[in-house]
Amino acid sequence: MKNVYFIGIGGIGMSALARYYKFKGYAVAGYDRTPSDLTFALEREGIDVHYQDLPDELPTDKNETLVVYTPAVPADLAELVKAREEGYLVLKRSRTLGEIARGQHCLAVAGTHGKTTTSTLIAHILTQSGAGCSAFLGGISRNYDTNLLMSENNTIVAEADEFDRSFLQLFPEIAVITAVDADHLDIYGDYAHVVEAFKAFASQVSGTLIAKKGTPIGPEDTKAKFLTYHYTDSSADFYPINPKADIYGCFHYDLHTPSGVVSDIRVGAPGWVNAENSVATAAVALTYGINPEAVKEAIGTFEGVKRRLEVHVNTPQLSYVDDYAHHPAELTSAITSLRDIFPSRKLTAIFQPHLYTRTRDFAPEFAAALSLVDKLILLDIYPAREEPIPGVTSEIIFKDVTAPEKVLLKKEELMDYLADEPLDVLATFGAGNIDRFIEPITKLLNSRL
Repeated sequence: MKNVYFIGIGGIGMSALARYYKFKGYAVAGYDRTPSDLTFALEREGIDVHYQDLPDELPTDKNETLVVYTPAVPADLAELVKAREEGYLVLKRSRTLGEIARGQHCLAVAGTHGKTTTSTLIAHILTQSGAGCSAFLGGISRNYDTNLLMSENNTIVAEADEFDRSFLQLFPEIAVITAVDADHLDIYGDYAHVVEAFKAFASQVSGTLIAKKGTPIGPEDTKAKFLTYHYTDSSADFYPINPKADIYGCFHYDLHTPSGVVSDIRVGAPGWVNAENSVATAAVALTYGINPEAVKEAIGTFEGVKRRLEVHVNTPQLSYVDDYAHHPAELTSAITSLRDIFPSRKLTAIFQPHLYTRTRDFAPEFAAALSLVDKLILLDIYPAREEPIPGVTSEIIFKDVTAPEKVLLKKEELMDYLADEPLDVLATFGAGNIDRFIEPITKLLNSRL
């Protein structure tokens, strides 16, 4: 193969693969429906990207071209139809990552939430310690400003995505499972099938599997050595001793491990949720063989991941944080973390639900999570790959929210509404296109300082 062509190149996982093949010397190009900061970055890196469905853009030599697609694109997309009908080698994104990982030392992070921060911190530890790795990340590392790290060694860090059972393409040497919650029920149907898929993933781990204690994964589900971690349960193999937040919201703790205690860890990124992810990360890094002092040092210099409790404005009078949370469990973790970071301040949250099916399946849980804020601004559902479902709107969440204040808005109304809104701590949540508001909101709030 000389050419690699991506259909849906602007996705976070797809763009990392595109950068990988570009680094390896292939001719890389692709299509995405929507221009974004990621696609513009790819173009600056010398990758041709176009934004219309144009089958003639596929490389002409099908025998020298690999076509990679994401299941987020419709099956009747003309470029994808042509690639299949004319005999190109066509692989799904997950299969492509699986092929890259095959034959390497694979460290994989699975879980319905926590994957991106945990995998990014693992990659940071391996990079900063000098061990090195290639890493395919589900977010943009704030330390490196990229979702791809490259190394000449044969260790790969990969985010093992449960969507569409993608993680079953990976056969890791060391893996961590951070959470097994009901999600993607449009794919799985019910929670029992989610658990079944995670058990199948666990069975593919060859060396050590580290699971958060309390998940429905046990030693009987894997041939690997089985260890556990937890943030508060001292019966786990890895847990923090006496974690406490400093004035910046960053947590300090001593880490209990099967080999002893690693003292005086400070997590560079704020919030208890980052502290919990750091415990999972340390468990993987120590199991891999990284020196405990190097693990501690790297956790302390970790800056986090863009759109994961990312602080854009922070003063005693006015603060703004953005987060990718789009599942009730993620929202609960993010909101309670913000309460730790900004105690006794009024928290206003803007949430954009992601997918009609997820909204339908978890409306009561979303309402409960969003009731933890002082004021909720709820936007319309971002559909992504889905068609509307009759009767499924943001209203089915909104009606059950018990926050002291709440308002339902269309996203086109948001900036005008915020212009006159008194704010203390503002947070934006969602996996759709709510990130397009980060810059204008930041500019608005800075104008008030």
